[in-house]
Amino acid sequence: MAELPDSLNELVEQESQQSADPAVFSIAKAACEKATRGRPEAVRAVLFYGSCLRGGTPYDGLVDLYLLLDSYQDLQDSRVLRYLNYLLPPNVYYIETEHAGRRVRAKYAVVTLEQFAHRVGPAGFHPYFWARFAQPSGILLARDGESRRQTVMALARAVTTLAQKTRPLFRSPPTSEALWSRAFAETYRTELRAEGGGRARELYERYQERYDRVWDSLRDSRLLADRQSTRQAVLAWGLRRIAGKVLSILRLAKAAFTFADGQSYLLWKIERHSGVRVEPTAWQKRHPLLSAPLLAWRLYRKGGFR
Repeated sequence: MAELPDSLNELVEQESQQSADPAVFSIAKAACEKATRGRPEAVRAVLFYGSCLRGGTPYDGLVDLYLLLDSYQDLQDSRVLRYLNYLLPPNVYYIETEHAGRRVRAKYAVVTLEQFAHRVGPAGFHPYFWARFAQPSGILLARDGESRRQTVMALARAVTTLAQKTRPLFRSPPTSEALWSRAFAETYRTELRAEGGGRARELYERYQERYDRVWDSLRDSRLLADRQSTRQAVLAWGLRRIAGKVLSILRLAKAAFTFADGQSYLLWKIERHSGVRVEPTAWQKRHPLLSAPLLAWRLYRKGGFR
């Protein structure tokens, strides 16, 4: 695999060190304990990304975390779910905790560092991993210096892969704005609930200086030497859109078995937006899937949503 520019590695290393609210560290440590049966040393690194990183607060939103493990054998789960995590990564879980007397909520995904590094590279056909982590991410925790180094390299590889997969869509050299806006627009179209091109442009504009620096590091490198024709690239992205819908459905089905206590999160979110509070019964807590229609009806009658 081709070496990445030093300037790109340095940029990713620098932004991975950005500070985070103590509540984020608190729930990250709780997630490590919960995910690994009380063996947090099995976690090589914890990534922090998403809306809370971009300026939200951990108390009003959902903290997005990735736990990078040594092995799926360290995961607190059934053998079947561990196998599904390997087959269709990542498994996604929900956790709530208290920090400084306030409730903090997080969604954490679990994948091995080895598989993560593979999926963010050019061998990863679908953008599920490399599009997410081409965006700025923080490394909250790292077990040791080597774990941190490998994680930084994977993050730098993700942004490179996104550029590599997008560049052939242009017949002539694009500007930084054109490349990244097109890249995120294309990746949104591979999601089950795609967002419009305006959102893709917002992602570029929020971190324009950062993406321009990355483009300066990459555009003259051999990493972006065209290996596909524009026609081949268009076909590849079309296939990613088809595959993305199927993979999204499969991941949602898997999340029904791993997103424990998601019911609490959904009820909290509805209350936050509508002011309507519904307390589930003990039976409804034990059987969130079976009780979902009844809870939805109760919320609808109270005006929780329309």
